[in-house]
Amino acid sequence: MTAESEQGLLRGSPFFKRIILAVVLFLLAAVLCLAGWFAQYARQRADGERTESVTVVIPKGSSVREINKILAGEGLVDDDIRFLLLARYLGLSAKLQAGEFALHRGQIPGELLRELVSVRPVQHAVTIAEGLTIVDIAEIFAAGDWCDRDEFIRLAGDPEFLKSLGLESRKTLEGYLYPDTYHLTRRGHSASDLLRMQVRRFFVVWWDLQAEVPSTLSSYEILILASMVEKETGQASERPLIASVFHNRLQQGMRLQSDPTVIYGLENFSGNLTRKDLKTPSPYNTYTLDRLPAGPICNPGEKALAAVLHPEESKFLYFVSRNDGRHHFSRNLREHNRAVNKYQRARGKDFKRTGDKSSKE
Repeated sequence: MTAESEQGLLRGSPFFKRIILAVVLFLLAAVLCLAGWFAQYARQRADGERTESVTVVIPKGSSVREINKILAGEGLVDDDIRFLLLARYLGLSAKLQAGEFALHRGQIPGELLRELVSVRPVQHAVTIAEGLTIVDIAEIFAAGDWCDRDEFIRLAGDPEFLKSLGLESRKTLEGYLYPDTYHLTRRGHSASDLLRMQVRRFFVVWWDLQAEVPSTLSSYEILILASMVEKETGQASERPLIASVFHNRLQQGMRLQSDPTVIYGLENFSGNLTRKDLKTPSPYNTYTLDRLPAGPICNPGEKALAAVLHPEESKFLYFVSRNDGRHHFSRNLREHNRAVNKYQRARGKDFKRTGDKSSKE
């Protein structure tokens, strides 16, 4: 009998058939066990009610395994290799988002995976008020851990970055960082992202106004004046009057004499503006300059821009603080000096204050 005949007889024997059947049954049992093991995990509902949610931060570049550990740390799912297998089985591995999300408790793993694919990131409202400087804004973003303060300030004056924004003729972005409430998500914002966001918002607003720019002033001069109006008063109703004083002074060739411009030009302002400060020349000291300061002194809002574009018709050339948040406006130096005596000197105050046009011409 040949070897081939012996192998054929062996394969046809009842013993060999029993071995094959045993192997098949073993494999089938193993598959069923694995399927049951996998199904048990897939059906396992996490603790908690679906009406409850927990905020989870998924760092950019996290693997599915790392995401599983983060979710498990919040009690949303077990830390288990089956999470990775389920994500692959459902075709969701490459679709899981990075960011900050409010995810619901009490879900089975498949539901949680699908939610992580479709959920919108948590948005945080960050308000940048009118009249803040680049440094002020950098500190707000840094305090919220949105970006590095020094990098924000550096980029705001970086020539290459300014060129990328089409503002290569400017020295800094002062004036172009539009004050607004921005809704940010934790997706790894950089200083450049935040700066671009504010500059884009500025131009959206400006494009609606630019057709109204008077021929006597350039767009940049409008921006500079608006920043001065913004710093001179917190009263919205006064802005058109403040703007009219500046327009009238420019038309008559008078110095603008705005205290906030002097303060902006000081390297280390102590909080007390002195006569020496007013007499010290700088690119921003409008007590010594016969023109506008070198650039904006803050980032003005839409109402300040509109006030400069549409100043109130008046003959006022002076204004002084009334110490109640409002100002007294005067047409000539004699009227102004009387107002200074009434509102400032009579109270023992130095009459050279923010918003107070000096009686010294």
